[in-house]
Amino acid sequence: MSATGSSNPEYVNARVRSRRAALFAEEDYRKLVRMGTGEIARYMEETEYETEMNELGARHSGVDLIEYALNRNLAKNFEDLLDWADGELHNLIANYLRKFDAWNAKTAIRGAYSGASPDEIQTDFIRAGEFDDELLDSLANAGSIEEIVELLDGTIFEEGLEAAFEDFEDQDVLVPLENAIDKTFYEHLLDDVNTITLNPNSPKGLYVEVLQAEIDFRNVRNALRLSRTGTDLDPEEYYIEGGKLFKEGELRQLVGSFDDLVEYIRDSPYGEDLSNALADLSEAESLSAFEQALDAALLEYSDTLSHSHPISICSALSYILAKEREIENVRAIARGREVGLSVDEIETELVVI
Repeated sequence: MSATGSSNPEYVNARVRSRRAALFAEEDYRKLVRMGTGEIARYMEETEYETEMNELGARHSGVDLIEYALNRNLAKNFEDLLDWADGELHNLIANYLRKFDAWNAKTAIRGAYSGASPDEIQTDFIRAGEFDDELLDSLANAGSIEEIVELLDGTIFEEGLEAAFEDFEDQDVLVPLENAIDKTFYEHLLDDVNTITLNPNSPKGLYVEVLQAEIDFRNVRNALRLSRTGTDLDPEEYYIEGGKLFKEGELRQLVGSFDDLVEYIRDSPYGEDLSNALADLSEAESLSAFEQALDAALLEYSDTLSHSHPISICSALSYILAKEREIENVRAIARGREVGLSVDEIETELVVI
């Protein structure tokens, strides 16, 4: 469809429900974690990944085949989503899908930093944002991080990356660059939206509610990382504007006490929806377990909004998050099996709700 005309959430949500029903269930993951990479590939040939597996099977095998098929299927599903949507709904979804531009920018930077080959970098690209193939090919073939920053001139990431590049050169760590990319993406999500005068029950109002939750959860993730690791980094440098949970200046105090931070979240408007996840956060022993609990919490929260407001953009955004999680789960299983991780070790990396 197109970016012009009136929005059509009823039609889009009907199509999304069909795609949502095709996502892997917990039983599928129980089977996959006990398979080798060849068995995983054959299993995927019997699912909605059949087309991608057949098209790519002559050129790739093993984990590479699985990776390429996952990323191509993800891009196809989100292209379909944009094709179905009209008017403002199309524009809002397209704006949200720029998260994959952020992913690809960080992938290129990490690849250049680690000395990965262009093919290895291309494998991890997800072609579902606004970056065209020419730019992505250039990013994969860039000879340095400085060249990548220059290639991203003219994108939404230009200003933040230029400032962060100086910190990167001083410290030789990727944190400033990756943080600049994430902050830019999240802070641009609410461009051209007046949240003060917005009707909270309008399509755009519900869109904002989902985005504010994601921004809040990103701030929670950053705060938990800083609190858990006891770092002396300034929490305010990682604060993302646009959410409801934290005000600027609050993170520095909360990061000092993990228990206070969890209690603050428990007493927030998200507390009831996140009660199970907060219990997991309190009991988790590793940073990855904290972050997986947050991922599950965001999925649950988006599902809650999509069920409460079925004729809105919430269902589409909830599907995007769920599809992303499926891709990440299958990728974690395939990579884990390739390096010989046990079933229990791989299952700790999965987020299933």
